[in-house]
Amino acid sequence: MQLDQPLSEKEFDELDQFLLSDRSAEDAMTMDTLHGYLTAVAMGPETIMPAEWLPKVWGEDEKSVPKFKNAKEEERIIELIMRFMNEVLVTFEIAPKEFEPLFCEAEHEGTMLLDGEAWCWGFWEGMELRPGSWDPIWESDLEPLMRPIYLLGADEIEEEELKEVDTPMKGHKLALDIQANLPAIHRFWVPLRKAPVTTLKREEPKVGRNDECPCGSGKKYKKCCGADPAAE
Repeated sequence: MQLDQPLSEKEFDELDQFLLSDRSAEDAMTMDTLHGYLTAVAMGPETIMPAEWLPKVWGEDEKSVPKFKNAKEEERIIELIMRFMNEVLVTFEIAPKEFEPLFCEAEHEGTMLLDGEAWCWGFWEGMELRPGSWDPIWESDLEPLMRPIYLLGADEIEEEELKEVDTPMKGHKLALDIQANLPAIHRFWVPLRKAPVTTLKREEPKVGRNDECPCGSGKKYKKCCGADPAAE
């Protein structure tokens, strides 16, 4: 699997068409939602392995699985998703200020406006994989930078907040804010990001209490370096 190769336009369309096809669940992620989802997974407070985040791509029901034609097609689609994810990771690592969310565009009264709702919904789904671990940024000075994502992506917002998203132009401005805010949000998590839990392997054999002390004294370990200081 060549993860270092970004998706070509043809490959992008290939993945897009599969996710929109009848062989995917009705609530499978679209490309803009998927991009938001992968962005949250990529920049968030904890490293999340594909085995955990990939099933959500297919739909809300954990049992939702696409109707792949064969194993080869399944491998191909997963490869495209993983490369799509790698594009996000590499951009944040090399040039976070150049990161561009995959927002939709729609014409409104003769003007092309950004629609970030689906992308933000995906980002919110990504945060929900580790909801409590995102608390530090919500409780920090950067909370205002997260607010546009909340307004466009949360399942529910307060009634008095609806006036902040009730026109396409307001949504467009929030989308622009999100694009401007993402580098700082990413930067916030860099020093705090936790790696996945791994099992440490002891490189040297454990010294038994009745074994000769490895310090070379000739005494038993329990009578030398392994002695209880409180007993001295």
